[in-house]
Amino acid sequence: MKRLAVFTLTLLLIGGIAYAKNYEVNKKVGEYDVEVKIDKNPPVVGDNNITIDIKDASGKNVTNAAVTVEYSMPAMPGMPAMNYKTDTELKGDEYKAKMNLSMSGSWNIAVKITRSGKTATMKFNVDAH
Repeated sequence: MKRLAVFTLTLLLIGGIAYAKNYEVNKKVGEYDVEVKIDKNPPVVGDNNITIDIKDASGKNVTNAAVTVEYSMPAMPGMPAMNYKTDTELKGDEYKAKMNLSMSGSWNIAVKITRSGKTATMKFNVDAH
């Protein structure tokens, strides 16, 4: 009976992980509507896949921008600040990248969208576990 209970609990946990929703942030940034999805919710220490969907004022996908993701953690006693930057790759209508959050805690994220010589920046925070 105990084995059946452990097996059932394991299946429920695996099912919950398989259907976990992405971490999502939606913001209006300058002339763009930007949706950011991180494949883990909450984001984790280590690799996190990030997908960025950018739409212009008419609702059309923006596919001709240079998009970078900068992520940082401020300095703490005994630890210097951490600053990282990754370029994205356009796949279909979305920009994709991988962020490697090196430790748990609060991270500042900045998605920089450069198009036609102008840069718009979307900022938000995540807590990595």
